[in-house]
Amino acid sequence: MKKIFLAVFALVAMATVNVQAQENPMVGGAPMYASKDIIDNAVKSKDHTTLVAAVKAAGLVETLKGKGPFTVFAPTNAAFEKLPAGTVETLVKPENKAKLTSILTYHVLAGKFSAADVVKAIKAGNGKATFTTVNGGKLYASLDGDKVKLWDENKGTAYVTIADVNQKNGVIHVIDSVVLPK
Repeated sequence: MKKIFLAVFALVAMATVNVQAQENPMVGGAPMYASKDIIDNAVKSKDHTTLVAAVKAAGLVETLKGKGPFTVFAPTNAAFEKLPAGTVETLVKPENKAKLTSILTYHVLAGKFSAADVVKAIKAGNGKATFTTVNGGKLYASLDGDKVKLWDENKGTAYVTIADVNQKNGVIHVIDSVVLPK
């Protein structure tokens, strides 16, 4: 009886650890908590310091701390580094706030779209889903093997590298490139 109890206890403990791991995925070396908002989590990720600086420069912090829900396709620092040299430094200047805001809001959907929701939309669209971003532009998604591939209005592409990072006001999907509106 004692062995059965210990075996059951071990299974429950392992299940608890797995649930906690799914609820608090690691992004940029930090756990992401579903009980915190998009900004409170993003500032902890060492892989998203450029994105956080850009969100601050664009004045979007309070918006992304808001009720939402939002779906954010969050480019990593490495994604921003793929842009031509000097692009980020130019965009965060006060005189370029409108352009920066347009680019950042192109990475946001109104509503919460899990990876399963995105894949369902792709399948319903016969291999292609079209989403309207917060800035009003179109962002497209398809499957490339088992990966979700995004492409922008300029045919630039990005892949989701970490999906379903749940937040209290939405969800973040980490992407490997910056997508750009027309």
